[in-house]
Amino acid sequence: MLAGEPMTLRVLFAFAHHLAAFVLFAALFMELVFIKGELTLWSARKIVLYDMIYGIAAGVVIAAGLVRVVYFEKGAHYYVHSAAFLAKIGLVALVGLAAIYPTREFLSWRAGLKRGDLPTLEPLKRRRIATIIHAELTGVALVILCAVLMAKGVGYFGR
Repeated sequence: MLAGEPMTLRVLFAFAHHLAAFVLFAALFMELVFIKGELTLWSARKIVLYDMIYGIAAGVVIAAGLVRVVYFEKGAHYYVHSAAFLAKIGLVALVGLAAIYPTREFLSWRAGLKRGDLPTLEPLKRRRIATIIHAELTGVALVILCAVLMAKGVGYFGR
């Protein structure tokens, strides 16, 4: 925690971190809804939009979380001695890596969508993307579980 740091700054970063996490989950869920439905120009544009929102929210979650770990809450020393925190960071990395494939696909649609062209998405690729998004949502739920465990001190192995 920063010396003399006002409580409002700590609250602001905690709020940004949690709000961005909810937005991230909602955007990812909406991607899943749209990828499983009929692909139209409108739904393809929504998928690209929600993927962009997902990426921005992920950036805010990571940035605000990093600031909270380093400058607020219990301090970095505490968190690096928490198995729940380390698991949470590992899961965030796995979810981020899993997001690469769908995001690359969605980004490849942008030029065609601007021209009014409907992207082609073979059934196998659509199922693969839906499966990855399901896995990402599961990963995010596990990140939340780790956050709860971490907040309760479960898995803390420091002094």
